[in-house]
Amino acid sequence: MSVPWTIRELSRQAEQRLASDEAPANGQVRAVPDERSIRYYTTLGLLDRPHLQGRTALYGPRHLAQLVAIKRLQAEGRSLAEIQRVLPTLDDAALARTSGVELGPRPRAAGRRDFWRAATPPEPAVDPAPSIPAPPLTPTLELSLAPGVRLAFTAARPATDADAAALLAAAAPLLAELVRRHLVDLSDAALDPRSAHPDPQEDCP
Repeated sequence: MSVPWTIRELSRQAEQRLASDEAPANGQVRAVPDERSIRYYTTLGLLDRPHLQGRTALYGPRHLAQLVAIKRLQAEGRSLAEIQRVLPTLDDAALARTSGVELGPRPRAAGRRDFWRAATPPEPAVDPAPSIPAPPLTPTLELSLAPGVRLAFTAARPATDADAAALLAAAAPLLAELVRRHLVDLSDAALDPRSAHPDPQEDCP
């Protein structure tokens, strides 16, 4: 099965990787992640955002490595809240060891730090008068919550990966409300608003 994969193909790839693992001790944790769980993990920031080709979400080896690592950490008894703290600290080498998925050079667009986009306008071309110092530029950051939905705000400090993960998790109810009011259409995108509150048997924290 060639790369990139659809969300269904990603689930099958993860199933093959996890086939030889022991079943999780927690009966509420699925041994194999389904499509709904994958969308939920993306909402929490545990998975990098997929590449969108039209309205189809496409995934690669790094998504597979993250997904397998999540399930193996859960099998060790880790909660999703713990995994949210641990997973971003793993570099590519550690992620590859945990998941058993070989990772090539990380694409520039796939990095977690690319969640944040500097939206500060460029400095004016005309120099200010020598007697009047130019006011400092206030950095404005943008965070992609879902296709067509962005959060923009003035940051009081540099944003971190943990900030991105926390804001993505907190935005799930907002995205669900936007879909409920038909203000956005995320039906075929990487985020399913119904997955913001999965059933108890799903992999919810």
